[in-house]
Amino acid sequence: MNARQRRGLILLLLSALCAAAAFVGVLSVIRNVESKVGPEKTAYRLKTDVAAYKALDPGQFEKVAMPERWLPATAVTRLDDLSGKIAVTPLHKGSLLQDDMIVDRPALKPGEQEIAIMIDAATGVAGKINPGARVNIYATFDGKRPEDKPVSKVIVAGAQVIDVGKLTPLEAKDPGDTTAARRDGEAVPITFALGTRDAQRVAYAESFASHVRLALLAPGSQAAIPPGERTYTLDGDK
Repeated sequence: MNARQRRGLILLLLSALCAAAAFVGVLSVIRNVESKVGPEKTAYRLKTDVAAYKALDPGQFEKVAMPERWLPATAVTRLDDLSGKIAVTPLHKGSLLQDDMIVDRPALKPGEQEIAIMIDAATGVAGKINPGARVNIYATFDGKRPEDKPVSKVIVAGAQVIDVGKLTPLEAKDPGDTTAARRDGEAVPITFALGTRDAQRVAYAESFASHVRLALLAPGSQAAIPPGERTYTLDGDK
């Protein structure tokens, strides 16, 4: 082997050593990154905005993989956890879903039943009544005879709202029908948790009252109303 061949062999060996060193360096970087990132875990991100107190649907979320060490402890990792839940605050598109953003939907108690009625959007809801709220339900009835005066009654005191539906356009079926639920305009379906007697009162009011309105109670307010204050006419102010 001459001098030129020896130099070529030495350069070849040096190249092989450099390649091996580079490979070892890459492996070291990969191991370092893996040690910092760790295993990944499934989480869920919102695909769209969700209003507060609205029921959650799996279709509103997309699955994402995140390093477990960077995932908040409150992150929702199973879509099954959304069953029966509502948003407690407005949720924004792109946000990572966490369990402190959601609460259980108000549930029925023993002896209660769900009843839903359409409430005029302008006079009865105004965007402030949400699931979990308690309201007084007022109904106004026209006089049956010309000499009879209209009367306003508290149909149910302290009714619990368990769901608020979407704004719905209404069309009058009968031009001569003045019932609130049959007039032109917009209404919102409100679902209440009520006992049988109160559910009957609400159903009667929706069918025969000229107006049905809701009055939102402040948290902790007493729902009881004295019997003498449950019915009102203008004569009562004289």
